Amino acid sequence: MKFMKPLLVMLLCFFGATTAFGDDVTDSVNEALKYYEKGEYSEAAGSLEYAAQLIRQKKGGQIQEVLPEPLDGWNSEAASSQAAGSAMLGGGVSVERQYYKDNSSVTIQVVADSPLLQGFMMMFSNPMYATADGGKFEKIAGKKAIVKYDPGNRDGSINIVVDHRYLVTIEGNDITKADLTAYAQAVDYKLLEEMR
Repeated sequence: MKFMKPLLVMLLCFFGATTAFGDDVTDSVNEALKYYEKGEYSEAAGSLEYAAQLIRQKKGGQIQEVLPEPLDGWNSEAASSQAAGSAMLGGGVSVERQYYKDNSSVTIQVVADSPLLQGFMMMFSNPMYATADGGKFEKIAGKKAIVKYDPGNRDGSINIVVDHRYLVTIEGNDITKADLTAYAQAVDYKLLEEMR
């Protein structure tokens, strides 16, 4: 356990540099350090996981800003976010917003910090995987996208990996391909790339 103290100190310095002192995150990290110094390792780990969860929640709130407002004639629900710890599918942050127009619907989801991204990056690097179930490569907003659209059912999906850190998925039902693509183009990819 000798390696834990330097790790705790590094985390404390990192969190202290990126957040205001006295907030819930730094309080939890300080609490973890106290538990660690008393040899209460389970409690220390729990406090660190709590701090990490708070950070994921803050990141989720930040990512919501990249989701577009409804296009003309459309309505939407408020964006929602979920932060999963490492015990759930390796962890990560997921942000989602739904849009409606008559019988048509679109859902935009952004996933960050998830091991699931590795599988999608493999698909983008190997066209055989991407096109095996009907997907096609297209450029959308300057990004490489895997587009699947069924004109008969009027449904489809678009997947875009941004900066090797984010997966943006746009799914539509009872929708034209033009509207599906318009929502994919409306995501603020530049802001997403600038987030750390």
